[in-house]
Amino acid sequence: MSELLTALSVIFVVAGGLLLVANHYSLATVPFLILAGVIAGFFIDPPVLLELAQWGIAFLVFVFGVELDLGSMRTLARDAEITTTVQVGVVGALGFAAGLGLGFDATNALYFSVAAALSSTIVGAGLLQAEFRQNLVYGRLAHSVHFVQDLLAILLILVLSAETASADAVASSLGYGVVLLAAAYVINVYLFDHLSALAEGSQELLMITAISILIGFLALTELVGISIVVGAFAAGLAIKRDFTRNLGMLNGIESIKDFFVAVFFVSLGALVFLGTPDLTVLAAALVLVFLTAVVKPAVTFVAFLREGYDARTATLTSLSLDQTSEFALIMAIEAFIAGLIVPELFDAIILAAAVTMITASYTRRNDERLYGLLSRAGLPRASHRKTDQRSAVEPGLSDHVIVVGYGRQGRRLVETCERRGIDYLVVENDPTMFESLEGECRNYVFGDVMDRYTWEKAEADGASLIVSTVDQRRVSDRILSLETDADVILRSRTADEAGDLLDRGALYVNVPDLLAADRLLEHVAGVTEEPGYRERLRGKHLEELDAFEEAGFSSMSEDTDPRS
Repeated sequence: MSELLTALSVIFVVAGGLLLVANHYSLATVPFLILAGVIAGFFIDPPVLLELAQWGIAFLVFVFGVELDLGSMRTLARDAEITTTVQVGVVGALGFAAGLGLGFDATNALYFSVAAALSSTIVGAGLLQAEFRQNLVYGRLAHSVHFVQDLLAILLILVLSAETASADAVASSLGYGVVLLAAAYVINVYLFDHLSALAEGSQELLMITAISILIGFLALTELVGISIVVGAFAAGLAIKRDFTRNLGMLNGIESIKDFFVAVFFVSLGALVFLGTPDLTVLAAALVLVFLTAVVKPAVTFVAFLREGYDARTATLTSLSLDQTSEFALIMAIEAFIAGLIVPELFDAIILAAAVTMITASYTRRNDERLYGLLSRAGLPRASHRKTDQRSAVEPGLSDHVIVVGYGRQGRRLVETCERRGIDYLVVENDPTMFESLEGECRNYVFGDVMDRYTWEKAEADGASLIVSTVDQRRVSDRILSLETDADVILRSRTADEAGDLLDRGALYVNVPDLLAADRLLEHVAGVTEEPGYRERLRGKHLEELDAFEEAGFSSMSEDTDPRS
């Protein structure tokens, strides 16, 4: 225990100093955490590092299970399954062949192929949370692919953690896994609400309950002799994601996650072997990096194009899969401890994981720029079949209002248009909204607002008004760049940004603290129905922004009616 505490102290002293540098210069944190691990590795014994890495991965997998929302991925499940099957099959086969070509035996080549084929939930899905919350289709697609890969990884862990390679041992391991997942389902559906009631609304007690469930599942995995990662994943699935009653508990788990993210990345960096370079290790790591960071995204891109997605969605989704999976790492660690793989392969997997997680933090920050470079280099185009299949536009639609986003505000705008007999069309790219669009809207386009074809499909050149309910600057910039005579109403987070958007040609910018949804509906009605309203609206809004900027505020809490 004292060795673990000493190791954690070293980890956070070193990581803390480097993270201050990263934060000061607004740099990606992952490279600095891995660098901290490289430094800390000189002061921590390898067995302690292996144990820390295992527990760090286990808790992160637990958090992944807690955050999992199956309903949000239902629409994309088929595409994710097909793409994952193709990608894992192709890259896995290439990895196995490469492993044999590097001189490894069949067992080591199998672990090599797994490391090449699977992608990280931590770096990939973790860095995608912003896109996921913003309902970008590629964020949800990538999240779905990660989920399917993780289920496959759990299956592989159960098979590979069997005591022997016999059919009975493998069947027994799989059986224990099924029992744990079934127990998680029972707790989630039938017991967790009762546990919440017993806690009497105390988020602290709920937090203790969640951690107790995790410890219980981990103890069961130790008892039956399977990987702790399987128990951690099952424990996460057992936790009820009820944001109305369990929000404090969920926030607490999310906070603890940050601690284990640091432990994981620093442990990974510390495991990187810095001795005399071994040509076998370097060659294997180089091949792994190439398969992971180049071949895997390329195969994923082609698979999504074949499924009918546009080039931008396919590119941005594939760029989220360019790193080694923590599940592959846990398999490598457990196999190394059990003596199933050679040290050279273990060192190569660790080195490749460190490299790809560093490069992945770069690609996630610069995915749009990379897409632009690839487009100019002749990136293949798709047929937009998905957009055509999931859109409904009346022939000859013109002089209509385009509503971007079908959230709460978008729905109310649509209701207003229908009540007043105004033609409208909704542009949305959240797969969970598709059934609502299909059942509630006359005209809609399910597509990426950044893609030219989406706006062609929406007949933007013939629209009278475009209203965006999305407060992303790149979406606002894209709308302002359209070649259309339509008036544009946008949404922004700050008054400074709103002023800039107005200078670029927006008629009005909805700042959430400035304008309540009800008042926005009045403005839309005024623009579409009252002569001269748009001029009064724009002039009054410019006066408001100037007054608040002079007063030193960046946002406004109240709207002034331009009718006054």
